[in-house]
Amino acid sequence: MSRDAVKFGRMSKKQREKVEDEVRFHRAQMRAQNDAAPDSSVFDIQTPSSSDQLHHSYNGYSYSNNEVSYGSPYGYSASVTPQQTMAYDISADYVDSTTYEPRSTIMDSEFISHGDGDINDVLIKTLAEAHANTNTKLEIVHEMFRKPQDISRILYYKNLGQQELWLDCAEKLTQMIQNIIEFAKLIPGFMRLSQDDQILLLKTGSFELAIVRMSRLLDLSQNAVLYGDVMLPQEAFYTSDSEEMRLVSRIFQTAKSIADLKLTETELALYQSLVLLWPERNGVRGNTEIQRLFNLSMNAIRQELEANHAPLKGDVTVLDTLLNNIPNFRDISIMHMEALSKFKQHHPNVVFPALYKELFSIDSPQDLT
Repeated sequence: MSRDAVKFGRMSKKQREKVEDEVRFHRAQMRAQNDAAPDSSVFDIQTPSSSDQLHHSYNGYSYSNNEVSYGSPYGYSASVTPQQTMAYDISADYVDSTTYEPRSTIMDSEFISHGDGDINDVLIKTLAEAHANTNTKLEIVHEMFRKPQDISRILYYKNLGQQELWLDCAEKLTQMIQNIIEFAKLIPGFMRLSQDDQILLLKTGSFELAIVRMSRLLDLSQNAVLYGDVMLPQEAFYTSDSEEMRLVSRIFQTAKSIADLKLTETELALYQSLVLLWPERNGVRGNTEIQRLFNLSMNAIRQELEANHAPLKGDVTVLDTLLNNIPNFRDISIMHMEALSKFKQHHPNVVFPALYKELFSIDSPQDLT
């Protein structure tokens, strides 16, 4: 029996394909960097260093073919309690850790020798598959768009009290975030970030990715969103609280701005990676490594968008519009945390889903800054 057979023998076909894709990704990355100064691989295990404490401050972003600079004054910090073991998830209590596949073997030279392909193409393929495997199929979504409105269900949600609506939304959001975590695990290099960085990116980025995913669930013709198994208009989520109404309006407005761009599923996958890996998040360790992963996603999404979209107006591109949306995500995330804090003050005995509580816990005033 060959050594390859031994290494692949206990893997399913899907697992083998995933490893092979990442081998090609790694080799393509190494080939793309062969003229540059030596750098650590995205698949190397990262350890905290003094450089992790550096926080860059920029007033804007710029990008070129080889490097991306970025910045946002809208970042916010979060209090993170590291787990004791290296893991991809927030807590093993909430995400099935049995799906984690150790990646130490994919660095073997004999594996790398089998890989080929352009780094952008492999990244695009990997993220497109990750998106497809963690989302409701678009055909099903569009089928729901075509169904007649269920007036009784709409009235049911419109008549829910504030507490019941919060809990129902938290439950639906938690289900979506479980899929977002699964998506994050499949982003090449994400699992090799320090655990602190993985947790912090998920804690601060999962709500933002939920807005991106919501954009594909919006039927713009009726200003309604697929909410579980029913189409609900924006006003179905309104409560008597003016701040909560502003939050709902901003969420719909931002999701609609993405839906208006008519992105493909592949482009949405790349955009999610870009948003999650946005390095200007206060408290993120290993900024250099996260920036490099971000740059890879930036190059891939630029290639995909340029192939599919003409400039929107003048020299303003779809990518410009998507990047300009990221500060909106920061603002909306803060609005959500502030609304949640206010709601919890008035309803201290409400019990949210465990993952929702873990992701959006407010342990100190700094969590809102």
